[in-house]
Amino acid sequence: MIPEDPVMLLSYVNMKLRDFYPSLDAFCDDCGADRAMLEEKLKGIDYIYSEEKNQFV
Repeated sequence: MIPEDPVMLLSYVNMKLRDFYPSLDAFCDDCGADRAMLEEKLKGIDYIYSEEKNQFV
């Protein structure tokens, strides 16, 4: 289950991207997550997805 808290979500998603997925799209497809919702929630704590780094920075 994907965490609701934005800080926990950041940690969870970045760990999954680092260890298991080549892109945010691959993570979202596999987990059934809404990419726009993830990006909006993490933007709320000043993090944006970097395709180059494959993590939220």
